[in-house]
Amino acid sequence: MEDYNQPPADTLKDIKQLMERSSRFISLSGWSGIAAGVCALIAAFLVAQKAGCWRINECLLGRLTAGEEVLLQRDLYLIAILTFIAAFFSALFFTWLRSKKTKVPVWGIVARRLMWNVAIPLAAGAVFLYRLAELQQYELVAPGCLVFYGLALVNASRFTLIEIRYLGYAEILLGLINCWCIGYGLHFWAIGFGVLHIVYGAIMWWKYERKPGQL
Repeated sequence: MEDYNQPPADTLKDIKQLMERSSRFISLSGWSGIAAGVCALIAAFLVAQKAGCWRINECLLGRLTAGEEVLLQRDLYLIAILTFIAAFFSALFFTWLRSKKTKVPVWGIVARRLMWNVAIPLAAGAVFLYRLAELQQYELVAPGCLVFYGLALVNASRFTLIEIRYLGYAEILLGLINCWCIGYGLHFWAIGFGVLHIVYGAIMWWKYERKPGQL
């Protein structure tokens, strides 16, 4: 039975929550960010191990034969693909769990809008970065990843929680700084996709998912 004596302030709050649910995808989980960050840090470590150091340009520039360079590129692409798959499915899993709690469909109209707004900048960035790699402009690949990813987050923030926008700003800023810190791409990549995601995920969990009294 409806409570017709509900205070106006509570009624307005309920209306605001209903509007937010209909216009924003609020099922993003903090654990998704943490999982993606962990995957990124593992990937950065594997790349450093494969290259023999963290400053890849200095380690490998002019020291590899054409065949060795092709093999290294293949291994790096494989690490990147596996990292993306692991991060994507872990994020999807935690988002699905969160959607069950918030009772918001994982693949509703808002989620589709969110995905499109993420996918378009990422697709454009992927083509651009692939061309950079073809031209052997490897020092710009890491900052390019950060900038295009940040743009995708800012673009998608209209359809989800506001914290995504701030994460996007941080990724863009980090990528631009990396443009003037050539040789440290793997460091910036690990900070942007690893550390920032873990920090973001922890903040999201603390703000939206933590139960009262839970540490």
